[in-house]
Amino acid sequence: MKSHQNTQTMKPATAAKKLGVYLPATPSEFQEGVVSRAELNELQANPPQWLQDLRQNGPHPRPVVAARLGVSIAGLARGGVTEALTTEQIEALREDGPEWLEKERATQAEVRKEAARIKEKKQGQES
Repeated sequence: MKSHQNTQTMKPATAAKKLGVYLPATPSEFQEGVVSRAELNELQANPPQWLQDLRQNGPHPRPVVAARLGVSIAGLARGGVTEALTTEQIEALREDGPEWLEKERATQAEVRKEAARIKEKKQGQES
């Protein structure tokens, strides 16, 4: 018996998420089509200029903005950041160091510390 392999495709929003880019900033042909697994792999391996530019300059989706600022996505929302930001805007926020950003970074550091403590405790119980 011969098995037929269907080409796996995804919506542009899913592909943009996997590529770490903000969908509305992508070219219209990317937004309007479907992306196959092979096309996604090719975009990741050999990013075209538009993808390189988006990754470098933005606008960036909220998960990327949060990671670059060292806060959670919820922390961004609490700080009033609901839109995609460019690299320049992210740098400006870092330099300004608003109170909410410092507070959210401290909160995020505590969360990471607690997660590490729990992980360490679990490893100690397994030994």
